Amino acid sequence: MENNYIEINKKAWNTKTAIHVDSEFYDMPAFLQGKSSLNSIELELLGDVKGKKILHLQCHFGQDTLSLARMGAEVTGVDLSDQAINKAQGLAESLNIPARFICCDLYSLPEHLDDTFDIVFSSYGTIGWLPDIEKWGSIISRYLKPKGQFIFAEFHPVVWMFDDSFSTVAYNYFNKETIIETETGTYTNNEADITTETISWNHSIADVLTSLLNNGLAIKAFKEYDYSPYDCFQGMEEFEKGKFRIKKMGDKLPMVYALVAERQ
Repeated sequence: MENNYIEINKKAWNTKTAIHVDSEFYDMPAFLQGKSSLNSIELELLGDVKGKKILHLQCHFGQDTLSLARMGAEVTGVDLSDQAINKAQGLAESLNIPARFICCDLYSLPEHLDDTFDIVFSSYGTIGWLPDIEKWGSIISRYLKPKGQFIFAEFHPVVWMFDDSFSTVAYNYFNKETIIETETGTYTNNEADITTETISWNHSIADVLTSLLNNGLAIKAFKEYDYSPYDCFQGMEEFEKGKFRIKKMGDKLPMVYALVAERQ
């Protein structure tokens, strides 16, 4: 089963996409009216992207990719799910935003794209779907111009140690096991009438940083946050506008980390 993780996860994300597009979580009406889907965490690290070429890895159905294009960037989005990429292309066309989208798994991207970029961007809930974090680093390096930057925001690996209700430590912090799960509902709606099978992996902070360093990138900034910009886990509360924590944990848990790495 582990060997065909791409097929299994693609099926899961194809199933989730239709639910996500119509969810309050992704707030499509506001996005269509021009609201950016990007958060302050990544916007602060991205800075002015006008005129920059950006490769967005694991872009889902393209809201963040198109938000970057609205800021004046020349964008390419990549995702495993053909349903998500179809939706992204449809949004780009209907909103008349120039963008290129590619449907493939991340590791096979060099078979589909021969280009280099000023910025490679990836955010929130992406690397857990990848078994080999070293290979991930090599793909990022491959697509960055010299002095190009990788901008990354991700849920903190400590979060992934807990069970869904955050009542017990259920998983290893280190990547010592393949996590095979059957989930009912989805992070945008726990009650959604879908059941999906997924295969994922936990990656420690050290593994992430080492994969970037080993592939010729220098870490220029690294930050950790005690909140999530998304209400996407069970038992969360919004303690400030757009900032969420696991209520019973208060501010004790690191929820998100973000970094800037530069290709040497």
